[in-house]
Amino acid sequence: MNTFLFVFILVPAASAFHLSQQAEFHFKSWMVQHNKVYNVGEYYDRLQIFTENKRTIDKHNEGNHSFTMGLNQFSDMTFGEFRESFLLSEPQNCSATKGNFLSSEGPQVDSIDWRKKGNYVTDVKDQGGCGSCWTFSTTGCLESVTAIATGKLVPLSEQQLVDCAQNFNNHGCNGGLPSQAFEYIFYNKGLMTEKDYPYTAIEGDCKYQPERAAVLVKDVVNITAYNEMEMVDAVGTRNPVSFAFEVTSDFMHYDQGVYTSTKCHNTTDKVNHAVLAVGYGEENGVPYWIVKNSWGSRWGIDGYFLIERGKNMCGLAACASFPVV
Repeated sequence: MNTFLFVFILVPAASAFHLSQQAEFHFKSWMVQHNKVYNVGEYYDRLQIFTENKRTIDKHNEGNHSFTMGLNQFSDMTFGEFRESFLLSEPQNCSATKGNFLSSEGPQVDSIDWRKKGNYVTDVKDQGGCGSCWTFSTTGCLESVTAIATGKLVPLSEQQLVDCAQNFNNHGCNGGLPSQAFEYIFYNKGLMTEKDYPYTAIEGDCKYQPERAAVLVKDVVNITAYNEMEMVDAVGTRNPVSFAFEVTSDFMHYDQGVYTSTKCHNTTDKVNHAVLAVGYGEENGVPYWIVKNSWGSRWGIDGYFLIERGKNMCGLAACASFPVV
């Protein structure tokens, strides 16, 4: 009796093979662009994550949305990894912040951009893999407030806040809030310059030198919780304003346009990222904030993003503040 052995070899469809080749080509191009290097095992893990992120981005951009997504320096990371490295490790509950903002009681300008009004906003900075966004929101605001008051724009030290502000319920690379950081600067009697106390993205021993303080804070103004019109009043008539909001997975891929989300919450207990409102405007009938981020100038719109205004989007009106110098 003759026995026949049949061997079946499964060959991937040509289209699937082409897609995998195309995905790897995109990944390798992205690696070169962002100076990424991996060992063999990590390469395939990151390729898979990158491919899934790109699929999410492409699907979003095929739809009808007010903002587009794009590849960026975070495209080889899961949102869990991204959240652990770049956001406040625990949501910061700013419900204890009491509003003390006095309205200008004047008409609001339709739009404003402090970057265009003078030399009032420092270049976009990069917090690196440290959950210190709260320090960049703080310095960004204080830099602008000081420049508007004195005519001198001087980059200030995030590292001093990372190393020294723990007694004000801040946690270095694990989070904090600008309002609490302003309080630290007020009671501590000063903040040094970035040049004198440079950023390392690692929490270290406090090296503050009072005699080298570059700026003092006379008072801290807290916007009434959830009162977005007070934010408009403050930015339109006074200066840029620090605020915190909740970042969810789609924001990680933001490229341009007016960001809006149905995934995020709008309460004080969910905010996990602090940024700086440097202006506001309107696009295609959608009002927005112009916001300075701290993920470098290659992210978003040269380091900035637009987010829908007037709806407390992602809790952005939950805990806004600015200092008086």
